[in-house]
Amino acid sequence: MAPTATPAADGPVFRARGLTKTYRMGEIEVQALRGVDLDLHRGEFVVLLGPSGSGKSTLLNILGGLDVPTSGDVWYEGHHLTHATPRELTRFRRDHVGFVFQFYNLIPSLTARENVAIVTDLAVDPMTPEQALERVDLANRMDHFPAQLSGGEQQRVAIARAIAKRPAVLLCDEPTGALDSATGVRVLEALERVNAELGTTTVVITHNADIARMAHRVLYLGDGRIVREDRPTKRTAARELHW
Repeated sequence: MAPTATPAADGPVFRARGLTKTYRMGEIEVQALRGVDLDLHRGEFVVLLGPSGSGKSTLLNILGGLDVPTSGDVWYEGHHLTHATPRELTRFRRDHVGFVFQFYNLIPSLTARENVAIVTDLAVDPMTPEQALERVDLANRMDHFPAQLSGGEQQRVAIARAIAKRPAVLLCDEPTGALDSATGVRVLEALERVNAELGTTTVVITHNADIARMAHRVLYLGDGRIVREDRPTKRTAARELHW
């Protein structure tokens, strides 16, 4: 779908129209996305729900500039990402987007502080590693190595690393998927705090429907489409969640 006009820069943070994504596996074509339209706004906390294979991760990867659509258009702050060069997408990811994945991807030989510093050394206007780790309640664990940290603490280091460059957008793919309930809640509290204090547009993929209760908006994906949208009348604090 060709764009009719460039959205205004004061509009949504992200605007996607007619997104499709087709993967070819030998002679087989797999349609991961089938005509997705989506707006994401400043400061929103959005949860994406849906079964495996529904297109959640593909959508997140396209928004984050890790992948490109087969057809359709994506704008970020009025900039047409669909037509961006690989170098421009790299710059977009570096300057504007933080990623948090299910697996922490920390460097084992570096302390928590040093893992975060990898990002702050490259960012334009970063927090200090200490400031980022304090925001996720790890001020007393800065000089510990990943092997000395629990799974939840390692994930909070990963969040600190993602937010240290002050990203406008934080994209999280199953950030509590490998954690038990109590530990997962601590991670969600960190995401909640970042969203509230920094105004970071936050998108969280999860299979856990209970997490949807803390969202401003919940998008349900099925078979590569957004099949439903809910706006909870009352948001639940992360500390009140349990599963």
